[in-house]
Amino acid sequence: MSDNMQPIDEILDDESLDAVDAEANEAYEDVEEFDPFEGMSDEELDALCDEDDGPMGFGDVEPGFRSGFVALVGRPNAGKSTLLNACYGKKVAITSPVAQTTRRRMRAVVNRPGYQLVFVDTPGIHKPKDGLGSELNKSALFELNDVDVVAFLIDATKPIGRGDAWVAERVKNARSKKVLVLTKADEADPAQVMEQLKAAHELMEYDDEIVTSSVKNFNVDAFIETVAHFLPEGPRWFPEDMGTDASDETLVAEFVREKVLRRTRDEIPHSVGVICDALEQTKKVLRVHATIYVEREGQKGIIIGKGGEMIKHIGIDARRDLERIFGTQVFLELDVKVKAGWRDDEAQIRRFGYNAED
Repeated sequence: MSDNMQPIDEILDDESLDAVDAEANEAYEDVEEFDPFEGMSDEELDALCDEDDGPMGFGDVEPGFRSGFVALVGRPNAGKSTLLNACYGKKVAITSPVAQTTRRRMRAVVNRPGYQLVFVDTPGIHKPKDGLGSELNKSALFELNDVDVVAFLIDATKPIGRGDAWVAERVKNARSKKVLVLTKADEADPAQVMEQLKAAHELMEYDDEIVTSSVKNFNVDAFIETVAHFLPEGPRWFPEDMGTDASDETLVAEFVREKVLRRTRDEIPHSVGVICDALEQTKKVLRVHATIYVEREGQKGIIIGKGGEMIKHIGIDARRDLERIFGTQVFLELDVKVKAGWRDDEAQIRRFGYNAED
């Protein structure tokens, strides 16, 4: 209320206020009740409810069309992002030999005759060592009951251990259909594959199973068909020309971070976060600025490199991928800054977009 305005009870005396109340009540009594459904039969009301309850979607679909969400879950480096890229047909999720490469849930849409699949790439589930690790676990576990199918990925080349058992306990309790996916079959011999399958079945029961190799494109289409079999009938959730739900800024940040991981390997991977600060499309070039954040001055020196050589190569590698994704020439400018202890700072984790709610 403005400082210059008087309260209504200071302007009107008690008798005037009573008169206003009486007039308002009389006006209210004169208003006829309105029932928008008056005169409609039970059949018409039922039809209206059915129409309102129907799912919204994009475009008309034929009878029997199926659609739904498939979460790719497993331990770090089980091959989730590589399988997502193979299903999608081109690289949209970053990959590297470093654990916890995936920090954001990413959805990629695959359209086939008769169905639409939305694959959800999740961070590897692991024992967290900091606030960031806890958020990554929350992000992955959140998807388990929010999808139609959970694809539980297990690396064919590594013995199944307590980490796989811990993930299996969470997958087991999900309401979704469960499909066992044994990955990296090209790196394992047949006896090893059979041993892994046997060990995986000791963890839990599955609705189906499949052995794959994403890099060799072995059984990738068969995997798509396998999970599509469990999809419910429904609308097309995303437009047919939509590939991923990641923003341009997110793609820039992730592909820059991937190049840092691949160039530095074990030196500083978990301490790195990237934010795309600016993205401007001109007539001839896409101008991009991104900042790489680390936790210590020594890590900053590693990323910059002697005479700026390391940051130069990171930029060249990232620019090539970004030009492929955006289909235009890219001018990429990178900075490196220190943000001590950011992985245990909830506000900073949100700023980087790594929190479970994003």
